Amino acid sequence: MIIGIIGAMREEITPLLDIFKQYTTHQISNNIFYEITYKNSKIFIAYSKIGKVHSSITATTMILHFGCQKILFSGVAGGLNQNLKVGDLMLATKLCQHDVDITAFGHPLGFIPESSVYIHTDERLNTIAREVAKDQNIILKEGIIASGDQFIHNQDKKQWLIENFQADAVEMEGASVGMACHLFNIPFCIFRSISDSADGNADISFDEFLEKSAKTSANFVKHMVDAIL
Repeated sequence: MIIGIIGAMREEITPLLDIFKQYTTHQISNNIFYEITYKNSKIFIAYSKIGKVHSSITATTMILHFGCQKILFSGVAGGLNQNLKVGDLMLATKLCQHDVDITAFGHPLGFIPESSVYIHTDERLNTIAREVAKDQNIILKEGIIASGDQFIHNQDKKQWLIENFQADAVEMEGASVGMACHLFNIPFCIFRSISDSADGNADISFDEFLEKSAKTSANFVKHMVDAIL
């Protein structure tokens, strides 16, 4: 089995590298991929850098160059749903690109021709996630994640995402990773630990809780890897 694990920022994969400790590195497309041998399998970890373009390139490299058969994304997100609190762990059931807008041609927000508004995560991996959460006595929230090349820190924009996409959380990479995996027929799963409330205080709370939230997500992904293998 070859598993790819992606985070957007260095801070999001550092806890995973600390867990596995031993690795070799590969430099491709101005990025570093960390190769780990674990339980007679291979794991490749990388931080894509922020945004949909970077994350889709990283996912595609993992699939085509390293032969990853499953992709997990571990990181942080801004909470939109009032029931999500800082530190909560969320599993994406489906994702959308909130910054796609060709409504001028009669299409709904987030829609791209020959595609769809939402991309669904892999149900078998989601089932494993639920089982891991139960075994670890972790409350795993589920919902819709909206992705876009914007850091959301505005109450009006937050409400717009809720009204137009029924989104529960917002970030900048999940949907593009999902689209790459979908097109290559690779099962994928997206985990996000809530780091802020995507409102006027988002820039302050994001920095404050990034490290703690990233560790929460990374620890869960490690248990996921163990369950898969």
